[in-house]
Amino acid sequence: MGRKSAGVAGLLAGVSLLAACGSGEPAQPAGAAGPAQVTFWGWAKGTQQVVDAFNKAHKDIQITYEEIPSGNAGGYAKFSNAVKAGNAPDVMSVEYPQLPDFVNQGALQDISAEVADIRPKYPASVFSLVELGGKAWAVPMDAAPQVFFYRKDLFGKHGIEPPETWDDFRAAAQKVKKADAKARIATFFPDDPSVIAALAWQAGGKWFGTEGDAWTVSINDAATRKVAGYWQGLVKDDLVKVQPSFSQEWNAAFESDELWGYVGANWGAGVMKGNHAGQSGKWAVAPIPHWGTPASGMLGGTTFGVSKNARNTKAAVEVIKWLTGAEEAWTARLSSGTSSGFPAIAGLVPVAARSFDASYYGGQDIYALFAESYKTIQPGWTWGPSMVQTLTTMKDALGKVAGGQTTVPGVLDTAQSATVSEIKGRGLDVR
Repeated sequence: MGRKSAGVAGLLAGVSLLAACGSGEPAQPAGAAGPAQVTFWGWAKGTQQVVDAFNKAHKDIQITYEEIPSGNAGGYAKFSNAVKAGNAPDVMSVEYPQLPDFVNQGALQDISAEVADIRPKYPASVFSLVELGGKAWAVPMDAAPQVFFYRKDLFGKHGIEPPETWDDFRAAAQKVKKADAKARIATFFPDDPSVIAALAWQAGGKWFGTEGDAWTVSINDAATRKVAGYWQGLVKDDLVKVQPSFSQEWNAAFESDELWGYVGANWGAGVMKGNHAGQSGKWAVAPIPHWGTPASGMLGGTTFGVSKNARNTKAAVEVIKWLTGAEEAWTARLSSGTSSGFPAIAGLVPVAARSFDASYYGGQDIYALFAESYKTIQPGWTWGPSMVQTLTTMKDALGKVAGGQTTVPGVLDTAQSATVSEIKGRGLDVR
């Protein structure tokens, strides 16, 4: 993962990386036997429209799509259980952080040979996020550069500029609270450690790495502690709301004009548009505030992998290539109005920009802004081999911040200790 994938195979000693290879047979021809059938599980907005477009355009392969809960809301547990039972789908949505975990479990197939032809379409730093031990285990669908959504009308009315730096962000937070005692500039999510991870990535943190045949774990490194201390200060001084992500409470705060901003990623543009249609024209998008030099991390992002139970690897890979790389796929996804995905293949960004109706943002060229943020994603970030456990530990600890049982920096120490123990418990070396 990241740029240090060459020697990672040795880091997974004792764990079979080579999952069952599926039948590998060509897609069965249309005719008496009918088209090849590929089952697909996912949850990304607009996916049903993409599947419908694929099935309409293909006669030799047809997708049967099942929308499942998002990964951390139960989708990953469902997939893991299905793999163990031998009835997993052919194609599965897996976010970047969780990919090493499923490789570690032997749940996915090595598809290096099948995707070698499309690898050059991706920036090396992005494609490396689906590689482990020098092998490709999935195909990137989108990237998720960070941005800041803000109420342009309310900021303008009260003379508040969109913040360029995190110091500016704190100052703007104070101005928002002064302008309206009930209003806040953004939210601290006590249930979403992926936000902390993205902010740490942006700040130059590096949670995982390799030294020889061992993993290094630095969840509580200096850059991440800086981020944690900063957000702890915002919570302590009541400058942000503390609400579960995407909750009814969170959405209600937007509707009552008590939330004037949202620290998120490009895909949040579709979320805001879909959930708060009545505020069309009032929102704008700005670069994510930085620590002195423009930078971004990735908050989310989806890949598609072929499960070890796949009956027809070749057909499954054909489906994945179309879902991730066809112009028609991106047109269908973004024309749905529910998705503002950003293609990991840079050449498809113009298609995405044409397909997403940006009138909600006053016609702002939000994809140009996403593209600029994409260029500033900090290189060298690596996801570890036990991210499901790491993120679960962090989520449990974050839930105790608002009540004062712990602090955001304390959450890092908890996650660091638990992750080192987990990796060692899997028989892997940690240095």
